[in-house]
Formats: sequence, C-alpha cells, structure tokens
Amino acid sequence: MKRSKLAGILFVVAACGSKAPPASNPGPVSAEAPTQQAPAEPATAAQPPAKPAENPFFAESTLPYKLPPFDRIHDADYMPAFERGMAEQIAEVQKIAKDSSPPTFDNTIVALERTGRTLTRVSKVFFNLNSSNGTDEMRKVEADVTPKLSAHRDAILLDAALFKRVDTLYQQRAKLGLDAESAQLLDRYEAMFVRAGAKLSDADKQTLAKMNQDLSSLGTTFRQRVLAATKDGAVVVDDVKQLAGLSQEQISAAAEAAKARELPGKYVLVLQNTTTQPVLEQLTDRDVRKRVFEASTKRGQGGASDTTETVTQILQLRAKRAKLLGYTDHASYALVEETAQTPANVDRILRQVATPALAKAKVEAKDIQAAIDAEAKAAKTKSFKLEPWDWAMYSQKVRSQRFGYDDSQVKPYFELDRVLKDGVFFAATKLYGITFTERKDLPVYHPDVRVFEVKEADGKSIGLILLDYYKRDAKQGGAWMDTFVDQASLFGEKPVVVNNLNIPKPAAGQPTLLTFDEVETMFHEFGHLLHGTFSNVKYPLLSGTNVPPDFVEFPSQFNEMWLRDPAVLANIAKHYKTGEAMPKELLDKVLASQTYGAGFGTLEYTEAAMLDLSWHRLAAAKIPAADKVMATEQTILSKDRIAFAPVPPRYHTTYFQHIFSGGYDAGYYAYMWSEVLARDSGAWFTAHGGLTRENGDAFRAKILSRGRTKEPSVLFKDFYGKDPDIKPLLEYRGLSKK
Repeated sequence: MKRSKLAGILFVVAACGSKAPPASNPGPVSAEAPTQQAPAEPATAAQPPAKPAENPFFAESTLPYKLPPFDRIHDADYMPAFERGMAEQIAEVQKIAKDSSPPTFDNTIVALERTGRTLTRVSKVFFNLNSSNGTDEMRKVEADVTPKLSAHRDAILLDAALFKRVDTLYQQRAKLGLDAESAQLLDRYEAMFVRAGAKLSDADKQTLAKMNQDLSSLGTTFRQRVLAATKDGAVVVDDVKQLAGLSQEQISAAAEAAKARELPGKYVLVLQNTTTQPVLEQLTDRDVRKRVFEASTKRGQGGASDTTETVTQILQLRAKRAKLLGYTDHASYALVEETAQTPANVDRILRQVATPALAKAKVEAKDIQAAIDAEAKAAKTKSFKLEPWDWAMYSQKVRSQRFGYDDSQVKPYFELDRVLKDGVFFAATKLYGITFTERKDLPVYHPDVRVFEVKEADGKSIGLILLDYYKRDAKQGGAWMDTFVDQASLFGEKPVVVNNLNIPKPAAGQPTLLTFDEVETMFHEFGHLLHGTFSNVKYPLLSGTNVPPDFVEFPSQFNEMWLRDPAVLANIAKHYKTGEAMPKELLDKVLASQTYGAGFGTLEYTEAAMLDLSWHRLAAAKIPAADKVMATEQTILSKDRIAFAPVPPRYHTTYFQHIFSGGYDAGYYAYMWSEVLARDSGAWFTAHGGLTRENGDAFRAKILSRGRTKEPSVLFKDFYGKDPDIKPLLEYRGLSKK
C-alpha cells in the first residue's frame, strides 16, 4: 500500500486522508478528492504562539535533502506550525486571487504551486509520524486540526475570484503555448477546483463545506477507533502451552508484548490490520485460533471503539455530496478521475477475477476438509467442519503435504538485512544502476528507522530513503510508503521517501526471519519507494506517486516479480546461521507452491473490493442504520454471489481503514486493476530479457520518473505498446483455464 501525499495547495487533501492509499498506505491520496471542511472564515494572519526560532517547521530544514530535524521536533510544535502554515498560505492565495493583472500561467498556476510551504513541511511530518509513531497528544492534534485543514482547503478551492483566474486560463489553454507538463498541470488544477465544487452556488458551497468538515472529523474518528480496537483486541493467553505451534521467537515476542502492557507472566497475541491473522497458520489450539479470529472480526462492533455509526455517517455524507456535485453516487464521483473511470468498468474486472477465484477457493476448501477429516481419523477423534479460523493452519498442512515444506523451514533462509541488501537493493542496482549507502549521522524519529542515501551509477545523488520495518503499538497496521519531501525541480528538491512495514520485532539478540510473503511485501513497498524516488518532474502536484490509486499500485506490484528472479533468490535465500543456500529442492517447492492458495487470497481481496464498491454505489436513502451495517454487508456479499463462509473478506466494514479513513473509498479495486498492468509489464520484461539495465532504464524513463505528467493510461500504453490484457494476471495467480 502506498499513502500518497500532495504538495502546496493540495497537500491538505492527503493530510486529511481524503482520497488516498496504500497499501498499503496505509492508501493513495488523489489530487481531486474533496476533503472535508467548511470555509467559515478563512484563516487570518494571526501570529501563532510559538516564536519562529523555537519551532523547527518555521524554516526549511538545513539537513541534507531537507530531511526533517526529527531530534528537534516535539508534539507541542505541530499545532503552532499548522496555524502559521494555514495563515501564510491563505495570505499567499489571496494575493493571487486579488491580483489586478490578467491571469497568466506563471502568476496563477505556478504561483499556486509555490504556496503553503510551511503547511507542507508540518503536514508531511505530522501525518507520517502520527501513522508510524503516534502519541496520545498527536491524536488530540489530529482530531483538532483535520477539520481546520478541510475548512482551509475549501476556503481556497471554493474561492470564486481564484477559480475565475484558473478557469480563464483553462478556457484559453490552446493559445497559451504551454509545454506538455505545464498543460497537464493546468488540466489538473481545473479538475481539482471543479470537483471541489467551484461551480456550485454560494448556498451549495456552504452545504458542501459543512459536509467536508464533518467527513474530515469522521475519518479521523474512524481511524483512531480502529487503532484502539486493534490494540485492545489483542488476545491475552495465560498458559504458554496454548501457544503450541508458534516458534520460540514468536513466543518471546508475545511475552515481551505482555510485559509492555504490564501483564507479567502472560502472553499477548497482537492483531494485524487484516481479518485473517498470521498466527492462525501455526496455533494448534483450535480454541485459541477461534479467539484470535473472533477478536479480529469483531473489531469496531460495540464498546468504546464501535465504528458502525461512524460508517453510516460517512456513507451518508459521501452519497449526499456526490449528488450535490452532480453524480449518481459516490463511486461514480470517485472513479471518474481514475484509470477505470466508471463503476461498471470496475465491476467488470472484479467479476472477471472473482468467478475463477471462487471456483478455486471451493476446490481448496474441499482439499482442506479432507485433510481435517484424515487427521481426525488418524487420531481417532471427532472431525469438525472447516471454519475461517482453521483455513490458514490446514491450508498450510495441505501445502506442506503437496509440496513438502512449511514456513518454519523457509524462514531461516530469509533474514531481513540480507533480504534488504542482497535482494531488494541488489535488484534495484541491476535494473537502474543505483547504489545505497547507510547514513547513521542523520536524526530519525525512532531507533528502529534506518536511513540510506541513494545515488546514480555515476555518483550523482538522488535522495534519501527511510526504512521503518518493525511493528509497535504506536504504529498503524499494514505496510505503506510515503514521503517527507517530494521531488520537484521547481524548488530544487530531491525526494525523501519512507517505507513502513509491520514485521514483529524479535527479542533482543534474535534474528529477524521472514516468511516468503513478508519478503514479497518488502519488494512491493520498495516498488512504491522507487516510484517516488525516481520522480523527475517540475511541479509538486504531478510529482512521484501523486497518481490515481489504480495506477499507484502498478510499480509496487511490478517490483514483486524480482523476488522470484533466480539471480535475486540466489542472493537472499541463505541460512541466517551458516550462510548456506536454500536447498534447490526446497526452493523449487517454494516457487511451485506460489499459486497454491490463490483461490483464498484472490477471493478475500475481491470480496473486500466488491464490498467497497457496493457501499459507495448506494444512494443516501439506502444506507442502513448502524445496527444493520453487518447484516447489510452480508447481504451485499451474497447478492454479489461471492460470499463463501470459510473465506471472509480481507477487511470487514467496521475496520476497513482503506475506504473509511485511508483514501481508497470506491477505490480498493485499485490493487487488482494495477496488478493487471504489473503482470503485463512483467510479461514485457520477460520477453525482453528480464533483469537488465536496459529494461530498467526504459521502465524508469516511461513510468517511474513521470509522475502524472501524462494521464496514467497514456503512460502505460507508451511503455507497453498496447492496452492492458488480463490474461497474464490470471496466469500469474494460477486462475487461468487449463
């Protein structure tokens, strides 16, 4: 998942988590998604309480690449910086709007790109750290500032005088003689203003502004409640015997988690953000498995962290806002600027995948039930019906029987640092010629964070990357990429990009050993990172990953393919103690097994994507009351003919952060749409010789460096040479008909 961020006038969209993403992403924030707010009175130039010299956000960082001075940033700095940043930007924007000279591209569009520098600095740091290293004080700031930011955004985008200047230029665009990138920037600004409601009447603007403000607050409430529910939902185990099946490292981590919560002598199984939890694959105690699964699925249903009422309020407001803006429903509004363009197109591609996925999942379920029955017969015990909390464990057993291995045999061969340096970095160097040098002289926001400087083959610097791989209670679940500084030649700025994962941290002195899936996630998020790092554009709004969600996941999913490349695997699949290569027989089994379980994996995702789309196609009058949310969810899945009891959606509605606070509203399908592009590109690379510098340079030049300087569908066709084809995706997932 990639969590996008926008600069200047638009950064507050990302800050409010309006239309983002990623998986990731946390999800990507798109330029055009209206956030929430009411431009009651624009911010004034009132002086913030802190003195400029005392607040690290009041001036540009003097560190290399303008890396934020994390060692000088305190919670008390955020709100004064937000207030000053908003006041400064309003003053800058008003100067543009009231300019008596005729509008030109430079004095209006470029001038808007230059506004809000202080606000961008504080927003970048605050919203990144609030997700990855948040505190109670930061959550209070978030609740206070998000509606203010939304009001601030509307005060700009609903300003009639400002829009008149932008629209005048847009109407004259054919006569302006703009270069391609500048023309694209003008198009983006026109779309952003119109989609924000700039053409509405004054009365409707006020209505829209109030909706936006409420949505901003509700999104924050949803995110915070899910974070609390995930933390509070952790399962406490009294007896270590109930943890049978877990590795000693996992048991130690559970003990450490209990100590951190002041539960000495006990064990805590913390929850991940998804429905199915990783430990379900290993726990042999069926009652504990059921407890973990139910703790996961009941998040947000009842208690102080209940989200059902918040869900209904968000859906109601989104539906009403879409209607006010002239759209049939929120899905139609959200998708018109995406690569997919319409709900019908999204529905079509999801069904193309869902049908074979459901069929394969049912075959997998039959095999798993047979394994359960055989085990019970051998043990002379009563068998039981396959339930969702049994799937991971018995699927692993079937896979082990079929392919002759399990994850416990594989993990010793994937040690984190080796995977990073000899795999992720190695592939990037082979493809793009870049090198990575660790910088331990720069401040970080947590001791686990590592910083690397990225350089071209000729030694020219590109930027900095920050890697934050370990899970902690203060970190939001999932994996995502974001930036602290966006590349933009307009400001002479090079990128500072961060990757976040949630790998359980082992006890002190123990190695960090990864599953094959965790290794794949590292490659995935690094694909996002490369997309942001290689950006080579002039304007912040078009920079890096500031592209639609259904395109932003393309480079990340494409980058996953290098994990399976023989040269990369030979580098990283080595035993963490001996350095010996993974036996070829085991490696062959691992690779051969990759399409096993594709029915489950594809179906759980498709269920969530179709659930998202269905929620956002509802008219306001059709949205259920809070106590009917879960029943309506089941009705939606049944109506879509993909409900299958042993395979729950990857996210249930009550903790589906992607769509209620992560910016993927009506856009969770984006991973599948993007994967079509990724697998097509993989086929192109295979046909052209694979892991070569020539191929990498072509992909970098036509995709990774371009941001949104052209529309994504055009960029893809420029690279691939034709329209997308779903066949390589179905083949990659083992879903194609034989």
